[in-house]
Amino acid sequence: MKELRFFFDVVCPYAYLASTQIERVAEEGGAVLAWRPMLLGGVFRAIGSPGSPGTAAKGRMNLLDMHRWADRWKVPFHFPAEHPRRTVDAMRLISAAEPTALPALAKALFRAYWVDGRDVADRTVLAAIATDHGLAIAAIDRLDIKARLRAVTDEAVGEGIFGAPSFVVLRDGPDGRRHLFFGQDRLHFVARALAGWEAPG
Repeated sequence: MKELRFFFDVVCPYAYLASTQIERVAEEGGAVLAWRPMLLGGVFRAIGSPGSPGTAAKGRMNLLDMHRWADRWKVPFHFPAEHPRRTVDAMRLISAAEPTALPALAKALFRAYWVDGRDVADRTVLAAIATDHGLAIAAIDRLDIKARLRAVTDEAVGEGIFGAPSFVVLRDGPDGRRHLFFGQDRLHFVARALAGWEAPG
């Protein structure tokens, strides 16, 4: 048995780029794909990291890199003018979805933010997307949904995850060999691990 766990937050542009490829990678690798919505800010707080402050030059290079990867994958990409937006409500909404419906909802929210430039911190926007996917916006205020998102965020920290997107490849069940990879530009490593590669480390 092979499983690929995809840890993401819709606030991350590289997680959006990964979301356009992750199903193909899992299918080609013969793996069950598990979408794992986490709160990136919660991960940063748990590990005592402020995120990626960087420099102005690094920021410009990162933006160029995002557009290059979007061109590489032939997917639409538009950097939102007011990025970053608070995504806790969006991630709770994804967490409220049934496992079979979760991927479509996650992709809809990624597209809303990274293609259409919609404000995913706005509950009116979220309500419209929720309705399209058979959910009620009130779900994001449920205690069990909040706990579910916290649990996956804690799971991510326990896996050694420090950013998004991150991928955990499991072979031979949950107690078998596992590999952690960070960044959508490491999807080729994910594919190799699914094919049997024993990654160093």
